[in-house]
Amino acid sequence: MTSDLSWMLEDIVRNVPKARHAVLLSADGLPRGATEGLPAKDVRTISAAMAGMQSLSRAIAHFAGDADDRRWSQTIIEFSHGWIFLIGAGQGAYLAAAAAPEVDMQQISFRMHRLVARLGDNLTSPPRVEAGRAGAGDPVRDRQPDAFPGGFTLTALDEAVADVHGARHAVLLGADGLPRGATSGLGRDLADTISAAMTGINAYSRVTAPFAGDLPEAEWRQTVIEFEHGWIFLIAAGNGTFLAAAADRDADIEEFSTRLHAVAPRLNAEPVRAGGADA
Repeated sequence: MTSDLSWMLEDIVRNVPKARHAVLLSADGLPRGATEGLPAKDVRTISAAMAGMQSLSRAIAHFAGDADDRRWSQTIIEFSHGWIFLIGAGQGAYLAAAAAPEVDMQQISFRMHRLVARLGDNLTSPPRVEAGRAGAGDPVRDRQPDAFPGGFTLTALDEAVADVHGARHAVLLGADGLPRGATSGLGRDLADTISAAMTGINAYSRVTAPFAGDLPEAEWRQTVIEFEHGWIFLIAAGNGTFLAAAADRDADIEEFSTRLHAVAPRLNAEPVRAGGADA
């Protein structure tokens, strides 16, 4: 790792109360710097997981809406024992930071973006990553129109989405990573594609738990991905299942997140409508 970049990363830990660690990594998952106290093995694991997560995030940008500007902005992972933040740090580079639950999220975000600006001489490209634009030949977009054959709608999900302005759609994933139900109108092929990507994001999120803090019984709660045009949420839904949902940029994300967490425990007991997966 490059020692001068590692030294610069210490700014976050020194100046943000409750911040724990920071890692600078390349797009291919190689560490380029880390704060003191992190074992080299952990730095490599975090770098690989964050790079994989970012790659999958770009692949599902369309889930948050079909817009001209679908650049990824940041990813936030919440655990019972802390937070992880991931932002772009130039062409082919990312900055990850970990903090305790009580951290001031605005302060750590400010410090991270300021550090990216200071790193500009070493990482010269813009600190955002553009997701692929939907268009002809986009295999994910091409799969969207088909609705679930026979019906695959979870009423509780429809209600949660309908109650929040700007909420778009949601899908419940089983412990096997396969879709178990979704909001009405969501195509089966799209749900399959999103489920596959979200299964990977869930796995990467859980791998990063030690980065957020040394707690053996740490519980992953949610991963939130922000784009220029919208939001994607992935939350634990109990019994090994998890819930993926999307909202427009102007949606009340706090309200939407609250609704999703409230409805999640009901989903495993609710049968799908109009025949569903078992029909």
